[in-house]
Amino acid sequence: MTFKEKVANLLEEGLLEKPSLFLVDLSISESYKITVTLDGDNGVNLQDCIDVSRTLENNLDREEQDYSLEVASAGVSTPLKLVRQYKKNIGRTLKVKTATETIEAKLEAASEDSIVLSWTAREPKKIGKGKETVAHQREIPYSEIKEAIVIIIFN
Repeated sequence: MTFKEKVANLLEEGLLEKPSLFLVDLSISESYKITVTLDGDNGVNLQDCIDVSRTLENNLDREEQDYSLEVASAGVSTPLKLVRQYKKNIGRTLKVKTATETIEAKLEAASEDSIVLSWTAREPKKIGKGKETVAHQREIPYSEIKEAIVIIIFN
């Protein structure tokens, strides 16, 4: 078993104890710097990161392989990667980039294959002068999304 496989297995076991948490990213550099990024259905707190870090530290032998370890939560500006992240952010505003456009809209729904966004825009009237507010809704498959970030709105 390689070092990366061992870390991945330990991480999987550790996350079984906390079903609301899930792994967003695991990377191990050539110098054995382990970086774990977590997210959770109800967010991730400091204690969650400490618990996952301890699970790894207590089961890895530094005599066998010297390493450094960083366990963190997915930050506010971190792009969404997993379907579970989209589902947890339903009702929030996203900035979604596709190959052809960037849309800032409310996430209405998230399925296993796509998301549904809704937004309003001021557009020229079809007849006469002036503009009118038009409601838009679009389904976008995950395969077309280049990047999606949650936009924080302060009221």
